[in-house]
Amino acid sequence: MKSIKITFLSAVLAAFAFPALAQNTPPAQSTNASQPPTGQTVNQRKENQQDRIGQGVQSGQLTAGEATNLEKNEQGINKEEHNMRQENGGTLTSADKQKINQQQNALSNQIYNDKHNAAKQTTNPTSEVGKRAENQQDRIAQGVNSGQLTAGETKNLEHNEGRINQEVHNDRAANGGKLTQQERQQVNRQQNKMSRQIYKDKHNSRKQ
Repeated sequence: MKSIKITFLSAVLAAFAFPALAQNTPPAQSTNASQPPTGQTVNQRKENQQDRIGQGVQSGQLTAGEATNLEKNEQGINKEEHNMRQENGGTLTSADKQKINQQQNALSNQIYNDKHNAAKQTTNPTSEVGKRAENQQDRIAQGVNSGQLTAGETKNLEHNEGRINQEVHNDRAANGGKLTQQERQQVNRQQNKMSRQIYKDKHNSRKQ
């Protein structure tokens, strides 16, 4: 009888201990994580990528050149998916889904990197300096879209533009939101140099 009571008590204690143990144990990784995405998941990821690009443009985290380049990469994935579906009666094979998923992973990483680098877009270019910065970005974006600027050239131009924008930001912060006449002249000289570099890169023999 005593042994029965002990056994029963042990079972009760184990029942109370199990929830606490479960709370302290990390959940097992879903087996679905290693599976190729379904057709619906592929479409959802495309929509999510577009939302992230749109948010980056709106916030100024993505420059015009970066956004254009990301859109071109997204279009390339979409075109490849379209061709895959045509070859398989409108559906994607497991291998197709896996390949698209890998490409979307790479694009996702690129969106993150572009949104967190030093290059920033002027979101409210009301000043002369701001308007000029926007114009430079438009020229870079056009060069990316036309293939006149390679990925390396675009990255270098965006980096230089980001440094100018950061300098303008620091100067404004130090002067109550304004630029002195000397600072405007300095930025103008830097933008002149930047403009010449954009022209040279767009008219050399290298193409994207």
